[in-house]
Amino acid sequence: MDKKLSAPLSTLQWVKRDKLKPNDYNPNKVSKENLKLLVQSILTNGWTLPIVVRPDYTIIDGFHRWTVAGMEPLNTMLDGCVPVVIVEHKEHSEDIYGTVTHNRARGTHLLEPMKKIVKELIDEGNTIEEIGKQLGMKPEEIFRLSDFSKEDFLRMMTKNASWYSKAEFITKT
Repeated sequence: MDKKLSAPLSTLQWVKRDKLKPNDYNPNKVSKENLKLLVQSILTNGWTLPIVVRPDYTIIDGFHRWTVAGMEPLNTMLDGCVPVVIVEHKEHSEDIYGTVTHNRARGTHLLEPMKKIVKELIDEGNTIEEIGKQLGMKPEEIFRLSDFSKEDFLRMMTKNASWYSKAEFITKT
């Protein structure tokens, strides 16, 4: 095993979130909806990716994980700590390369595989509400990715839905 490639993992530690500081060059922005999805991901899966920092605890990758770790309920659940790995670069440009390549390497989701995923989740009996919560999708997006008719989809959405109520017909007396 190449020691250089595995070196960051040997530095894995939990540190106080307040010890970290963002860099001033990260071009990646995330919407509020995706920050909520990140929180949901951490609540569902646990913390799976450490924050990558320089020896001075400036964030190279993981700014958004750092951000949501300061929000409730994560801040309390994590006792104000976050997992980090330390990467020592010789040049500042390597820090920048690290930030950008981490972001770009995550890729994008393709339409056909996402349609297959949504179909599989629905076929397994997952509700539209649960799929939306876990994948950060609105019902309209799930519908667009499903092969169901509008009527079938609406039936699935309202089946056993506690938020759904029948309309009342009111007349003057």
